[in-house]
Amino acid sequence: MKKYIGLIILLTMLVSCQVSKKYERPAIDTKNLYRDQHDTDTVTIATMPWQKLFNDSLLIELITEGLQQNLDLKIAVEHINAARANFKQSKAAFLPDLTGNAAITQSKLAYPQGFGIISSSTQYDVGLTASWEADIWGKLKSSKRSALAGLLQTEEARKAVQTQLISEIANNYFTLLALDEQLIVLEKTVANRKTDVSTMKSLKAANIVTDAAEVQSEANQYAAEVAIPRLKRQIRETENAMNVLLVRKAGSVNRKALESQQLPFDLNIGIPAQLLQNRPDVKQAEYAFMKAFETTNVARQLFYPSLNITASSGFTSFSFKDWITPSGLFANVAAGITQPIFNKGANKARLTTARAAQQESAYLFQKSLLKAGEEVSNALFSYQTAIEQQNIRTKQLQSLQKSVDFTKKLLRYSSATNYTDVLTSEQNLLSAQLDNIGDKLQQWQAVISLYRALGGGWQ
Repeated sequence: MKKYIGLIILLTMLVSCQVSKKYERPAIDTKNLYRDQHDTDTVTIATMPWQKLFNDSLLIELITEGLQQNLDLKIAVEHINAARANFKQSKAAFLPDLTGNAAITQSKLAYPQGFGIISSSTQYDVGLTASWEADIWGKLKSSKRSALAGLLQTEEARKAVQTQLISEIANNYFTLLALDEQLIVLEKTVANRKTDVSTMKSLKAANIVTDAAEVQSEANQYAAEVAIPRLKRQIRETENAMNVLLVRKAGSVNRKALESQQLPFDLNIGIPAQLLQNRPDVKQAEYAFMKAFETTNVARQLFYPSLNITASSGFTSFSFKDWITPSGLFANVAAGITQPIFNKGANKARLTTARAAQQESAYLFQKSLLKAGEEVSNALFSYQTAIEQQNIRTKQLQSLQKSVDFTKKLLRYSSATNYTDVLTSEQNLLSAQLDNIGDKLQQWQAVISLYRALGGGWQ
C-alpha cells in the first residue's frame, strides 16, 4: 500500500504544478498619476509620524485619545481577530483529523411472533479514528494563502481607519480654531458698529447725516450680530462631532488658537509608485485581489481527485473482562481517491464565479490607485491655491481697511459721500476678514488631506 500511495502522490504532484497558478500583482501603470507633478524624489511626508506633522500639544493629546478609544478602530481590530482565527484554521487543515469514541452496545435476538429471546450480547468498544487528506493539488495551500490575504486585508483596513480617524480629528480641530477666530472677528465688529451707531446719532444731532444713516448704522450692527448665534451653533456641533470620534459625552473641547499654528515647511509627495506601499486602502485592495486569486486556484483544484487516508485503532470485545486486552485490539488503514464525475455543474459554476470575482477585484485595485492619485492631486492643488488666495487676500484687506477709513472721514467732514458707502465698505471688509480665516483653514485642510492621501498616519 505504501508503494502505491507513494506512486500516486508522485504522479499527482507532477500534474499539480500545472493546476495552481503563482500570484503576480496586476500590471498597473503609476506614471503621471499625480497631475502636473513629475518629481523623481522619493522623499514623502507619508513616512512622517503624525506626531511630527502637528506642533500643537493639545491636538496630539486628542489624536492619542482617539486612537485609544475610537469605536470604529476597535471594530476594525475585531475584524482582524476574526481573520486571524480563520488563518489559524487554514493552517490546521494540513493536520489529520482525530476523533475518539467509546460505546457499549447491547443486542437481543427474539423468536418470531414474540415467543422469547434466543440470545443477547453486549459489545464494548473504545478507539481512535484519524483521517488525512493529501494536499496533492495544492488546494490546502491555496486556501491558506487566501486566508492569509484576508488577514492582511483586515490589517490594512485597520490602518485605513486609523489614517481616516487622524484626519477627521485634525480637521475638526482646525475647524474649531477657525470658527473661534471668526467669532472673535464678529464680536469685535459688533462692538465697532455699536460705536458707529453712537457716532451716527451724534452726527444726526449735528445735522451732518439724516435719519436714514442712523437707521442704516443700526441695521449694519444687527447684520454682524445676527451671524454670531449661527457661528456658535457651528462650534457646538463641531465639538459634538469631535466628542463622538473620541468616544466622549457631549462637551467642550480644549484647544489653542489658529494664529499659534505653524504649517509644515516641506510637503514632499514622493513618487506615485509609493502609494502601493504607503496607502492602506490601496494595499487592502491588492490583498482583496490576492484573496480572490487564491480562491480561483481552489475552485480550479476542485476538478481534480482527492486522496484521503484513514486509520483507526482501539479495543472491541463482547466480554467486559476481555475489553482492554491484547485479544480485543484492532487496527486498520485505508486509502481512497475521490474524483468528481457529475455534480450538477457546481464546480464549473464555482470556477466561473471565482474568476469573475477575481477580475472585479483587479478592477477595484486599479480604481483605488486612480482614486488615490486624484486625492493627492486635489489636495496639493488645494494647498497651492489657498496660499495664492491668502497672498491676494492680504492686499484686499489692506485696501478695504483704507476704504472704510476714507469713507468714514468723508462722511464726517464733507458731503462727498453718504452712509451707504460706509456700509458697503464695512460689509466688504467683514466678508474679507472671515474669508481670510477660511483661507488659513483651507491650507491646513489641504495639508491634512495630502498627508492622508499619501498614506500617512499609520506608521
